[in-house]
Amino acid sequence: MSKISKFFKGGGSAASKGRGGPSPQEALARLRETEEMLSKKQEYLETRIERELAAARQHGTKNKRAALQALKRKKRYEKQLSQIDGTLSTIEFQREALENSHTNTEVLKNMGYAAQAMKKVHENMDLNKIDDLMQDITEQQDVAQEISDAISNRAAFGDEFDE
Repeated sequence: MSKISKFFKGGGSAASKGRGGPSPQEALARLRETEEMLSKKQEYLETRIERELAAARQHGTKNKRAALQALKRKKRYEKQLSQIDGTLSTIEFQREALENSHTNTEVLKNMGYAAQAMKKVHENMDLNKIDDLMQDITEQQDVAQEISDAISNRAAFGDEFDE
């Protein structure tokens, strides 16, 4: 079975069918393969168009019938080339959308892991204990400030009199 028929008939590994569809990596790989195949076909058609144009020029006025046939084939090839361009554009759009979707899924999954980690870190914390700790810290800071103020005041040895 050719790659294209596998692509359109849904052929693929048994593992991907068992899971309810291909993984994003498998789908991206297939889209890239299809893009590559269409690009090669584009190149082929472009060379055929050039050959038919050269043949039409060669026959020119000598053999108008052969020149017209070459131009008709060239026009057919150009139509095929135009269709391939449209198909490639659609496939590129789909591939980019799939890549973005896969990226968003990974980001969301990692954010979920981070949320679980934060939950695990916070499960041993009690708000009442935190409030008590913060009050203790504030009290100790106040005591430290009072001590600092007391030390920084100039000692008034003999400057002040008590009448």
